[in-house]
Amino acid sequence: MSFSMTGYGQSAVQFGGYKVQIEVKSVNHRYCEIVMRIPREWGQMEDSLKRLIQDAIKRGRIDVFMNKEQDTGQVPSLKLNYANVQSYLQAGQELTERYGMNGTLDINQLLALPGVMTTEQPSELADEEGQAQWQQILGQGLQEALQNLLEMRAREGIHLANDLRERLNLLEQHYRKMCELAPTVVEEHRVRLVQRLSELQDGSYHWDDSRISMEIAVFADRSNIDEELTRLNSHFQQCRLLLESNDAIGRRLDFLIQEMNREVNTIGSKANHLALTNHVVEMKAELEKVREQAANLE
Repeated sequence: MSFSMTGYGQSAVQFGGYKVQIEVKSVNHRYCEIVMRIPREWGQMEDSLKRLIQDAIKRGRIDVFMNKEQDTGQVPSLKLNYANVQSYLQAGQELTERYGMNGTLDINQLLALPGVMTTEQPSELADEEGQAQWQQILGQGLQEALQNLLEMRAREGIHLANDLRERLNLLEQHYRKMCELAPTVVEEHRVRLVQRLSELQDGSYHWDDSRISMEIAVFADRSNIDEELTRLNSHFQQCRLLLESNDAIGRRLDFLIQEMNREVNTIGSKANHLALTNHVVEMKAELEKVREQAANLE
């Protein structure tokens, strides 16, 4: 199965009173480049999170976004701030002593004062145990997002591979036409040569058949494209095998496309034949489309 380099995945995890949204996006890139955008306090986990991605993805630019926010669905854990309570009580006593003011604070009034009750925040990274728990939770969330991304890359890869197979079919059609035309090139050249010599002569001079045979032999050797056609067919078969592979094939496929272009260019330079040249032009145009599609594969 072939994989596209374009994909998107997301997930959400909850831990320690927080909700974490995780997004993973990937686009085309020559190598595997990972860009992490995560809260600063999780910086020490970045390397281990990157290794999870590298185990799953071989090529592409991968952007990872992790956003942490307090989970509003959970009831916060309240804690009495004794220092603030003591400050309020002391302030009341000073007002009574200095200004002779009467009155007392009851529990309801005291609890309503700012800073008396505080929300207890989890000490998420206060110790090694907390770090290990967060690392495990984030790793699980990242793997879920990666799985969604890989499924999307696989679906896109199927479409790309099918398109490439169809284009290979078109290339092979031109290849078969070339194979049919190749043996006729020399004979057609011989006919044209004899006809041209006949047109140039007035009949009083008879050319040397051995010289003509030598010229034709030199042309036949110079215009022979059997080796190029053989290599071209081999490249077609290797491309099809790669498209059935589960490995990252983008770079190898790009190399084969370059080799096919080289063989087609050589055929174009060797073949002094209009029909063959037309097939060369068509193959070069189709190979450019193949190259553009293959650039999307991992």
